[in-house]
Amino acid sequence: MANSNLDNITDVNNDDLSSETIIIETDKDLKNGQNKCPKCGATDISLNESTGKLRCNYCRYEFEREKISELNQDISKLKGQILSSGARNISSSTNDVITLKCSSCGAEVVIDTASFNQARCHWCRNILSINEQIPNGSVPDLVLPFKIEREVAKNQIKDFVKNRMFFADKKFKEEFKTENVMGVYFPYMIVDINSHSKLSGQGERLIRKYTRGIGDDAKTYYDAEVYNVEREFDVSINGLTVESSSDKLNNKASNKTNNVINAIMPFDIENCVRYDANYLKGYTSEKRDINVANLKNIVDTQARDIAKFSANKTLKEYNRGVRWEQQQVQINGQLWKTAYLPVWLYSYQQVSKDKKVIHYVAVNARTKEVMGSVPIDIPKLVMISSLIEIIGFLIFLFSDSDNNYNIFFILSGFIYFILIYIRYRNSNARHKYETETKTEIKNLKKNDIFLTRKNNLQNEMIEGANNMIVSDNNSTSILNSILNDDLVNNIFNDLNNK
Repeated sequence: MANSNLDNITDVNNDDLSSETIIIETDKDLKNGQNKCPKCGATDISLNESTGKLRCNYCRYEFEREKISELNQDISKLKGQILSSGARNISSSTNDVITLKCSSCGAEVVIDTASFNQARCHWCRNILSINEQIPNGSVPDLVLPFKIEREVAKNQIKDFVKNRMFFADKKFKEEFKTENVMGVYFPYMIVDINSHSKLSGQGERLIRKYTRGIGDDAKTYYDAEVYNVEREFDVSINGLTVESSSDKLNNKASNKTNNVINAIMPFDIENCVRYDANYLKGYTSEKRDINVANLKNIVDTQARDIAKFSANKTLKEYNRGVRWEQQQVQINGQLWKTAYLPVWLYSYQQVSKDKKVIHYVAVNARTKEVMGSVPIDIPKLVMISSLIEIIGFLIFLFSDSDNNYNIFFILSGFIYFILIYIRYRNSNARHKYETETKTEIKNLKKNDIFLTRKNNLQNEMIEGANNMIVSDNNSTSILNSILNDDLVNNIFNDLNNK
């Protein structure tokens, strides 16, 4: 099984954060209790999905919470570690059960923050909310409201699954219904980073491409110029987004297809507003259970990748790629903040003997981006792949030509199996943080020195090119997911035993 993101997490205790860490109090002046409509004073407030605004269910007035200006700082000027109050360490000793006193009738209302951040007073029917940040991870700084309506999300999921029905598991096809699609707020860390990057290595520029030989003996050759390449620059990383639920952060889990939820990012996090429990009414939510120190290795690794990919904007002339041999990234400042981000989620549990796998189809509730995993009818796929393999092998045997495509005929059934498995399982899907995170480069220094010219090269790219490779490489996840699929193994074991 492939390593998950959790392998990059370092265990830390819950001691107080360093005295050098600056804390921004995002719940300052907020009190638990009634959140009232600014127009009529009613407390029955919910989200209007079509506008993404809060709506009073009494007078129908719509409004939205303000943004937190203290969290929108000039990233290029960040120094040291800055945390929002919602990103402070989670205290394991915190009681999830909170008792609030209703300011209207004086009754005491109990709220279990492990499941809800709101409750209705059983006497006067006013709604009471948790607004102050309890040190148990249940109250973030920011929330990004749902903006895609449930029916729209259901249609997105329905279309996604419809295009994958031919090889879908029989029981899944019988039981698939979009009625159980649910809206979920997942907890994320949003990190702004001020960094300085320096890279050095070699790059190649294509001069000439030509062919020698005739017919099957023809071979392609390349002539290229080799340069010593150096790049040094400041890079501001705006809103690097990482899951802060240990369950969903494990996006290579074998019993859950968590990676498809990761793949529907990015979100338009610039539209996040101050947290208000009313945004959560009618939806479920998960609590953050990971501290900043636990995520630093992941964030630092992704920041290095983002910096490296940012440099690609300055390397367009090196069309044969760049092989970076050294990379230094200095983090000058970081601003960490917590947020709830909205997802429409369909889930289905596939049971195969003793193994259970939860398949998800997720929709970004802001952009309509959809990604999912559909259970596969493996016996049917194996049968059709075997037929294709036989046909491909017969074409190979009776073909008069000896060409480079023979390998595809010989392996046609295996190739078909893998392509269908990828299309249905999407185990390679992920958030492309290295290109989808907003960045800004300043103070760029370029130093390119010609070294030599190489002729008659047979590789299309420079050997060891790594300027387009991320550290969290998912290239093996497809193979691993197939190898870890019990049903696949059982089918092939049966075939081998016959």
